[in-house]
Amino acid sequence: MVAPITRETGPVVVEKVHTGKVVGISIIAALGGFLFGYDSSVINGANKAVFYQFQIENTSLQGFVVAIALLGSAVGAFFGGRLADKIGRKKVMVIAAILFLIAGLGQAFPFATWDFMLWRVVGGFAIGLAAVISPMYISEVAPAHLRGRLSSLFQLAIVVGIFSTQLVNQIIIGMVPDGVQEPVKNPAVPPVEANNVLALGLQAWQWMFLCMVVPAVIYWLLSLTIPESPRYLVAEGKSAEAKVVLSKIYVEDVDTKVAAIEESLKGDHKPSMKDIKGPKFGLLPLVWVGIILAIFQQFVGINAVFYYSNLIWSAVGFDESRAFTTSTIISAVNVIFTFVAIAFIDRVGRKLLLLIGSAGMFVTLAILAVTFVTAEKCTQQLIDAGTNSSCNAVSQLNNPMLSDSSGWIAVVALCTYVAFFAATWGPIVWVLLGEMFPNKIRAAALSIGVMANWIANFVVSESFPTLVSISLGLAYGIFTVCALLSFFYVLKFVKETKGVELEDMESLENVKA
Repeated sequence: MVAPITRETGPVVVEKVHTGKVVGISIIAALGGFLFGYDSSVINGANKAVFYQFQIENTSLQGFVVAIALLGSAVGAFFGGRLADKIGRKKVMVIAAILFLIAGLGQAFPFATWDFMLWRVVGGFAIGLAAVISPMYISEVAPAHLRGRLSSLFQLAIVVGIFSTQLVNQIIIGMVPDGVQEPVKNPAVPPVEANNVLALGLQAWQWMFLCMVVPAVIYWLLSLTIPESPRYLVAEGKSAEAKVVLSKIYVEDVDTKVAAIEESLKGDHKPSMKDIKGPKFGLLPLVWVGIILAIFQQFVGINAVFYYSNLIWSAVGFDESRAFTTSTIISAVNVIFTFVAIAFIDRVGRKLLLLIGSAGMFVTLAILAVTFVTAEKCTQQLIDAGTNSSCNAVSQLNNPMLSDSSGWIAVVALCTYVAFFAATWGPIVWVLLGEMFPNKIRAAALSIGVMANWIANFVVSESFPTLVSISLGLAYGIFTVCALLSFFYVLKFVKETKGVELEDMESLENVKA
């Protein structure tokens, strides 16, 4: 599909920069990742309450109500690059913040299922915009020797957002009265504690969505304070303004940097989607590298873990309280090990960390697959006997039943898997998508790559419950194979971008944009 590696990077040049300034604006840009994580995960604590509120009985519709946000994210990603090239990176951030605010309010006060789904799409669209614009902006303002660490802040913000959602949901549920207060309207869709009233006549699930309003407003206000991307300004013929922005980041004269950006953007037209067209299935080979990396990031199964973590642990015999605690621990591991990526990405490099991550995920996923496949399964005979608390309902048929020892093996293996992902594939794919494309095609190529990521996310999220109903071991076996394939793909096709200036990416990748 693409040419093999022909060149590795040399020593990284460390330039004198105003570190506080560039870190500050990168953190503000990364706040889009926090809302990305919060909005994509808040539904986990509210979904059953919403199903009761609108009596959504059909399981397929239930799944679609949750997953429709992913389709909105794919659409947002597709248009994100176009908007970034047309109106600027900063304005797209502002738009994303406003959409997050609208989505939080809309999901908290829906009239019916249809408009709840509409607000889910709006929130998903905002997530898609954030997933494009944050990595792009950070990569375009960050010095080469800090770019990996600063770009990793986006993934850190995502996992902190996910973790914050779980904490907020847990606190809210802890504040409502114990037990379910709402009447049972339909045994197939019973109420849950999140349907209890918390304050101001609003139910707990409504407050879960309302809490998103606070970070959305903060992101909106702070995004107004940061400068526009110097690469966008040069593309718009505003080199003088770009020089002002770069002077706030770099200590020494920036004339040569402006000249390099101008050279990289030379052409007979402004950047557009047609620039990524190529001979390989309609796209440039480098764009396909980004697409496949984005797909692998999802196909190793990480979002199946987070979207369905309680389902996983319930399926293997953990009670609801223990399953929730385990899922919270997994989220904490995700946050902690993202700092490992931040510490090493600009020292070790992107490619080696991806290879380590693929190998580690392959081993841990294989352990999980074997553990689930070899465990005793819940049968009708065991249900009839009523001798096993983890096998007492028809819905648990064929679920693996883990002993204490195998259960803890699964917990340790899953936490280790999340650690490998968080330290490697989680942040590094976003870093690469933000930096690997030359200036001329960055916005368009990044949009396509992020859109592919969300489509892959949708495929995994929609197929995982079906795979679990067949065999949890089968689901993890597929993820194991994908982790193995990702190792060899990175080994052959991914080039090291550590310390490479954005204006040099074209020569590194041999791209003719």
